Amino acid sequence: MSRSIKVAFCGMAAAISAVLLFLTGVIPIGRTGLAAIAGLVLIAVVAEFGQAWAWPVYVAVSLLGGLLAAYKQAVLAYILVLGCYPILKAVIENRTKKTVGFLLKLVFFNAAAVLDFLVCTALLGVPKSSYHIFGMNVPWVLLLAANFVFLVYDYALSLLAAGYFQKIHPTVRKIFHLR
Repeated sequence: MSRSIKVAFCGMAAAISAVLLFLTGVIPIGRTGLAAIAGLVLIAVVAEFGQAWAWPVYVAVSLLGGLLAAYKQAVLAYILVLGCYPILKAVIENRTKKTVGFLLKLVFFNAAAVLDFLVCTALLGVPKSSYHIFGMNVPWVLLLAANFVFLVYDYALSLLAAGYFQKIHPTVRKIFHLR
């Protein structure tokens, strides 16, 4: 398979993801959703060329998002979870047993969520009062809710990857003359 085809495909994936991250600063609703969709593009890169090609795309999109996107919280969510998770999910599910993989995913997400909280409050200027509900400080309750959302996201990502392999993968193989 031609290296130029791989570079072109990965470049297009990076461009699509970078545009989606840029749109988080333009479109005021669905910002985290746009960042999540930007991460979903990496499913195609992992499926077609493997994790070795997906990591540089992730790094390029992270850098471009940091430079071009106005809404830095969405970029941070992409960098910490939404961009790297489709790649990590493939690595974890291919190399570990199901129970161990499930625990590794949860540890990864919780570490990333805590780091996101710290970076948002310390560097991005998000007030800690934004983590208050009805006057009560509830970041741990929000983390618990985020874990539930993450599990739904993980399941949805599995379904999307399976759908990609069934419906889109054969067409991509034909178009790019891949083996």
